[in-house]
Amino acid sequence: MRFGNFYLFDTFMIAELNEGIHFDWNMVEEAMIHVEKFYGTNAKIAYISNRVHSYSINPQAWNDVQEKYNIIVAAAIVAYNKMIYLNASLEKQLANTSIRHCFSLIEAIEWAVDLQDPK
Repeated sequence: MRFGNFYLFDTFMIAELNEGIHFDWNMVEEAMIHVEKFYGTNAKIAYISNRVHSYSINPQAWNDVQEKYNIIVAAAIVAYNKMIYLNASLEKQLANTSIRHCFSLIEAIEWAVDLQDPK
């Protein structure tokens, strides 16, 4: 996609968004077209936000995605620096979805794989 890459696996997906974008609702909906096509409309998956680049997102977006799509059972944010960690902490406080902080992509993938049957 023009604003980042989404890697879809059986029970989780990884998002890596491009540097400097503002991940807005139009982008969410564009991504969800592909996500629903791959997983179906009744899927339950884990979401990993691999924050290798700096970008912005409205923290309320987590709740909006859950309200409209109800696909994400839990999420992990991989933070590679203090600023990303602080932003992720704010998102975690405002989201209705369970969000975990991770310090490496491997840690996040292991977490996603170890979740109790997310489907």
